[in-house]
Amino acid sequence: MTEVVRFSANVGFLWPELDLPDRIVAAGRAGFSAVECHLPYDHPPDRIVAAMVEGDVEMIGLNTDPGPNGPADFGLAARPGREGEARAAIDQAVAYADAIGCRHVNVVPGLTGGTPEAEVVFRANLAYACERAAIGGRTVVIEPLSPRAVPGAHLRSVEAGLATLTAVGADNLKLMFDCYHVQVAQGDVTARLRSAIEHLGHVQIAAVPDRGEPDTGELDYRYLLAELDRLGYSGWVGAEYHPRGGTDAGLGWRDRLATSRTEDVE
Repeated sequence: MTEVVRFSANVGFLWPELDLPDRIVAAGRAGFSAVECHLPYDHPPDRIVAAMVEGDVEMIGLNTDPGPNGPADFGLAARPGREGEARAAIDQAVAYADAIGCRHVNVVPGLTGGTPEAEVVFRANLAYACERAAIGGRTVVIEPLSPRAVPGAHLRSVEAGLATLTAVGADNLKLMFDCYHVQVAQGDVTARLRSAIEHLGHVQIAAVPDRGEPDTGELDYRYLLAELDRLGYSGWVGAEYHPRGGTDAGLGWRDRLATSRTEDVE
């Protein structure tokens, strides 16, 4: 079987000692051909584009702004009474994605506890985001988060995310499947990948439980990545982990996983 999954470097977590443009260049020098980030907005788009050119990488994902209260908000899109702020953040993210050629925008809902009222607001704001993103051919993604890692997170399960996708009904709305969060919150990662495969917009990996390099811990990514190949997933797999030491020193996981996967899928 031909290997189709490709790794992208999440420069929100990797090379933390550098500023964002230099992280992008470092990812290219380390052999990645794509990067993803969280919040690029402190840098003008042309600076990020210049770093992408220097590093010979593309940017595949960014997040909406978390809100003026930062971690206390952790997003705006599902917050009742803050629809104006949420849509301004969506406009900002889509415009930035258009300016740098970024493929998808992660619309972050915020800390709502998953109430029905918040879900109504989230769905309305997602419909707005999908309309805005479709103009430039962009995809909107939503991400279930572990409530242990993010107490009060709005989306806390794959099933809740899929229900939101169905309710909104937009062709350019997809699920971001972070294997770390799914394992911590729910487990049974393989079955949930299979249930969501038709709706996947992006996949992320990290070790469980320490969220370090993804070649140790309780998840066998050799198996999971081979399963993604078998299911026909052709997107990127984002390396969103906290390096246990220097980022470059820890990148041997890529060769170890790729070698094992070649053996698994032959």
